[in-house]
Amino acid sequence: MSDTTEIFERLKQDHDRHRELLDKLLETSGETEERKELFTELTKELKAHAAAEEQALYSTMLRKPPTTDETRHSVAEHHEIDEALNDLAATDMSEGGWLTKFKTFAHDYRHHIDEEEEEHFPDFENYLTDEDTRHMEQVFERRKKEEKASAEVTPEKKEDAKE
Repeated sequence: MSDTTEIFERLKQDHDRHRELLDKLLETSGETEERKELFTELTKELKAHAAAEEQALYSTMLRKPPTTDETRHSVAEHHEIDEALNDLAATDMSEGGWLTKFKTFAHDYRHHIDEEEEEHFPDFENYLTDEDTRHMEQVFERRKKEEKASAEVTPEKKEDAKE
């Protein structure tokens, strides 16, 4: 495995974990401890992953003009994912509306990571040097650990939840 593919394999490992958490959450119902714990884990995982991915991968790709549009697209989707997580956190889990919102979120998030893996990552590989990838791997692991430790799950009040 070349240096260039290692960072993408690492990101895909996270994505696979995210898919598992989404599947487990879709099997839950009501405001149970299991649903709360899984949602907390998913939220911290996604927020930490996005922040680390932006600092490691996307900041590097913004310096490569041919990938600027793809990079901006993914970063914008990260913002949308964060907003949706905040909205879910502010929604009462015991109501059917939560599951409806979560199903939409899960679909949108799967689309996002599939697009990264199938389109963006293969394209990005064409523009990266070994030095870029070594830097990205170091930054990603450090930043993800820091972000996961401080990630907030419920920064909005329930009454502020989007309808």
